[in-house]
Amino acid sequence: MSRRFEEIDWQQTPMGEISLRRRVEPSLLVDVYEVKLGEEFLMSSLFTVAEIELARLGLAAVDGDDLDLDVVVGGLGLGYTAAAALEDARVRTVTVVEALGPVISWHERQLLPDTAALTDDPRTALVEGDFFALAREGKGFGVAPELVHAVLLDVDHTPHHVLHPSHADLYTREGLARLAAGLHPGGVFALWSDDPPEDAFTALLAEVFADVAAHEVTFANPLTGGTSSNTVYVANTTPGRRPAD
Repeated sequence: MSRRFEEIDWQQTPMGEISLRRRVEPSLLVDVYEVKLGEEFLMSSLFTVAEIELARLGLAAVDGDDLDLDVVVGGLGLGYTAAAALEDARVRTVTVVEALGPVISWHERQLLPDTAALTDDPRTALVEGDFFALAREGKGFGVAPELVHAVLLDVDHTPHHVLHPSHADLYTREGLARLAAGLHPGGVFALWSDDPPEDAFTALLAEVFADVAAHEVTFANPLTGGTSSNTVYVANTTPGRRPAD
């Protein structure tokens, strides 16, 4: 068994102090990797079901079964969404846009064993940049093609609880329309949220996209002995193409 607690990395960023920590979870006797921004916990390897489902539900809703899908992931984090996207045999490229250089460095140094293969896959490109600024400009996401088949976003806690005020304009009709303009016909925008499905946000997505679904993803919570849930919103540009159930 490894040491009970270890701070693997700590760095100052424009958004505050970010740290990668490893600890032993006593209820399961497993290593858990956690990310903190300042005093706020951003993510934990103990809870990855919804991050993985973000990729699976989003890509399942892309219209058509052709190979060679180009995917953009907004937010690298611990890498579970990007790694799950690479498991889809149709995927040609996964461009991950991450604002914080230290997070990219964790993966380049392969400090996270569960997703260590991410940087070895030639389909992966890690781009240091502001996803929201790039979406606002409407000129594509780094090395990704001008039009992509799916955008999978997991950065903010919810559409209304954002990590930075500059993110808020994406979650408006105008911001979502700019994002949709960068998708192929039949393309998908999928979004992770920590809150239960919100009717108001689902309705907003429906103003821009042809088909919208809000999936409540439940998972076991070993810390409480019960279950917890997140939401994955899936929005498709093609009329009549229902997002995956």
